[in-house]
Amino acid sequence: MDTTLGETGLTVTRIGLGLAALGRPAYINLGHAADLAGHTDVGSMEQGAHAVLDAAYAGGVRYFDAARSYGKAEAFLASWLDRRGLGPDEVTVGSKWGYTYTADWRIDVDVHEVKDLGAENFRRQLAETRELLGDHLRLYQIHSATLDSGVLDDREVLGELAALRAGGVRIGFTTSGPRQADTIERALEVGGFDTVQSTWNLFERSAGAALVRAHEAGLGVIIKEALANGRLTDRGDVGELVSAARDAGVAPDALALAAVLAQPWVDVVLSGASTVWELQSNLTALQVGVSAQHLEGLAEDREMYWEKRSELPWN
Repeated sequence: MDTTLGETGLTVTRIGLGLAALGRPAYINLGHAADLAGHTDVGSMEQGAHAVLDAAYAGGVRYFDAARSYGKAEAFLASWLDRRGLGPDEVTVGSKWGYTYTADWRIDVDVHEVKDLGAENFRRQLAETRELLGDHLRLYQIHSATLDSGVLDDREVLGELAALRAGGVRIGFTTSGPRQADTIERALEVGGFDTVQSTWNLFERSAGAALVRAHEAGLGVIIKEALANGRLTDRGDVGELVSAARDAGVAPDALALAAVLAQPWVDVVLSGASTVWELQSNLTALQVGVSAQHLEGLAEDREMYWEKRSELPWN
């Protein structure tokens, strides 16, 4: 299950755990509110996050992916690492900067996070991340780099990233939206990045060729939203996927994750589980064999995919 994240030298596992749904009471995964079952106070959510982290670790997961905007995800991860007594060499931790969580633990707000990819925000958020994660931080990523944001051409930001990289922390970027491929190509031109984290799933495959080039250039490739925020689980009720999963003797989520794992340019696929049973179902993907062309008929137009994603409700 262990692998190396591109040419970073970091040891990771084929399935990692993303904490987007574990660190805040509202998120856009289908059924998120049902998963929490009303237990949305900080203490209960920390206990829930620790339970999923424990299950992930027991299942062999050793890569954990957080962000400043994931509510208290970094804090929950830090308290778990401390409780387990896990050192920086026993797990690989990545986090992200660029969005600030603004919902104040509420669900009924119009804006849950605010984006700022400027150098001042980078310095502020890096200090916050380091205060929580300390030497466990091995990978720091731009959260949702886009061409429109200008971050890939911001000399001050690039200088800050280069300095952090010179200090031993690997540097990555994540992508989102219908122009993911263009962002990846520009980042490869700019250089200075060790990893890329992008959305690629049975519905949205448009970044595939660019991710192949990133892989060939030595970058580690991390895939997020492999289950399309729950649309590629039994909650999404995608007939073709459900039927194929039934034939394979697994749950739809496992088959969808296995299809991503089958891509030879993928290093890590993130589980976005918010419950132990979801995490355990996700991990069965490691025992599922599928072809690279599996379920081709599910592919959507990229603009349509991102429009549908933008319409998903928080909780």
